[in-house]
Amino acid sequence: MDMARLRAVGLMVLGMSLIPVGDTAGKLLTGAHGVAPGFVAFARFAVGAAMVALLLRAPVDWRLWRDGRVWLRAALIAAGIGCILTALRTEPIASVFGAFFVGPLVSYALSVLLLGERAQPARAALLGLGFVGTLMVVRPGGEMAPGLLWAVAAGVFYGSFLTASRWLRNAGAPMQLMLTQTAMGTILLAPLAWGAWPPATAEVGGLLLVSGLASATGNILLIFAYRRAAATELAPFVYTQLVAATALGWLVFGTWPDAVGAAGLALLLASGLATLALRRPA
Repeated sequence: MDMARLRAVGLMVLGMSLIPVGDTAGKLLTGAHGVAPGFVAFARFAVGAAMVALLLRAPVDWRLWRDGRVWLRAALIAAGIGCILTALRTEPIASVFGAFFVGPLVSYALSVLLLGERAQPARAALLGLGFVGTLMVVRPGGEMAPGLLWAVAAGVFYGSFLTASRWLRNAGAPMQLMLTQTAMGTILLAPLAWGAWPPATAEVGGLLLVSGLASATGNILLIFAYRRAAATELAPFVYTQLVAATALGWLVFGTWPDAVGAAGLALLLASGLATLALRRPA
């Protein structure tokens, strides 16, 4: 395996492990503290925008702000975060992430259909295997909780966002793209936060900071990863989020999947790791 591909995988895995930390804080906010999901999503993007602005070492690239494709990308991630926080309000974090993981399949299909990336039968089969693992975790059917439908919608939005990130990988510098993502997301989500401000307590403020900083850091790493490898190669590693979410669900909320769910997690992880053995498409 070449070093560029290995670095991309490392960045992707680390970034995908940080994002569930932000979602765990979001679940605590919407569940234990009764904060509206729309406000949590708005605050997450606002904290992320402030973080990126402080780290930015160049003038703002206003050209990106006039690009409708960049606004579309921001709208996709804003919708995805809003949906997943709504799902987390009522459902276990591992189950939400399990339903959410229609995203890699959506990303792979869109990257092949819209970006012209080369499809590999073996890679597609491994993604399908990962999706089977997702079904083992969620087990959709007559008893599927309504909240998980929000998680499925979040996965569709997020898979589309991943492909849009690949589409716009050369549109601007990574930090400039991250600034548009967070600042535009803040603007787009502001109407949902209007009139929904929670009580100003240290615990709520701390959780809002954790939610925003963890999510922003994870997504910055994702941008750098997508500049080094194709979306079709990195898509399976989004499943790392599910493993991290399950561990956090056990540590923070005391929940753990049953035997079938645990087998699904193992299948998800195996499908991602197996892609390392595949040759990079020419």
